[in-house]
Amino acid sequence: MKHLISMADLTPEELEEILKLAEKLKEERYKGRVTDYLKNKSLAMIFELPSTRTRISFEVAMTDLGGHALYLNWNDLQLGRGEPIKDTARVLSRYVHAVMMRVRKHETILEFAKYSTVPVINGLSDLEHPCQVIADLLTIKEYKGDLKSVRLTWIGDGNNVCNSLILASALTGMEMVVCTPKGYEPNKEIVEKALKMGAKLTFESDPLKAVENADVIYTDVWVSMGQERERRKRLKAFTGYQVTQKLVDSAKTNVVVMHCLPAHRGEEITEEVLEGEHSIVFDQAENRLHAQKAILLKLIGKEKE
Repeated sequence: MKHLISMADLTPEELEEILKLAEKLKEERYKGRVTDYLKNKSLAMIFELPSTRTRISFEVAMTDLGGHALYLNWNDLQLGRGEPIKDTARVLSRYVHAVMMRVRKHETILEFAKYSTVPVINGLSDLEHPCQVIADLLTIKEYKGDLKSVRLTWIGDGNNVCNSLILASALTGMEMVVCTPKGYEPNKEIVEKALKMGAKLTFESDPLKAVENADVIYTDVWVSMGQERERRKRLKAFTGYQVTQKLVDSAKTNVVVMHCLPAHRGEEITEEVLEGEHSIVFDQAENRLHAQKAILLKLIGKEKE
């Protein structure tokens, strides 16, 4: 694994290694163990879009591991004044040991990685969000054990997180049910790729049917960054796809509810569910840190015995 741009960049074995490493790093942090696995290593973090969890988890991850993270706003760089992506990529490769990018277009990361001589990590694009999904898998594993026995139902927009989860389901053997309104399905190429990889995918338009026997219910915002002009149209299209207590009660009694945050309470999910006994969204958010540490260590570190 040279870069982490898509979940498809990982083999099942590499993904399993990252999850095991994340578990170990989480335990070390809870025990207060000081580590310097990334001593004298630097991570450039380029943000074209705002962030809470991605920025903080990566910055703290580098600090915890003895390294250094640089926050670089797109408009503060020469990128914002039109410098070619390939030039920035070649320059940063001379300075830092890895680059994490949070961008509007997936093609931006692909272009950057083409010219970068150091690992490039997708911290979010319009197509995928692998860092989020690795943290999600860590969380599901903590609550449900063997991922192969898990049935996850996605409710709502077939967005970047959904795309990465579909690929993750193929890598782990997890069963996934995708429930989206017509016209808001996940990326067709990713679905085809996942099916070729052996993914157990089901598509169901009725949310109540989709959550039958679900171990995990997962939702995300209906209006993502950059889609604000579509807000009225999207809210109308997603009527009936809200994760409510009635929907949760239609799944397994021990179902867990996930949301990658930020949440629009009262839209894609109710306050009652988000704050309810089935919600694991804040454990999920915490695991961004531990997953990020494992990703960084896998790409640019050498773990000490």
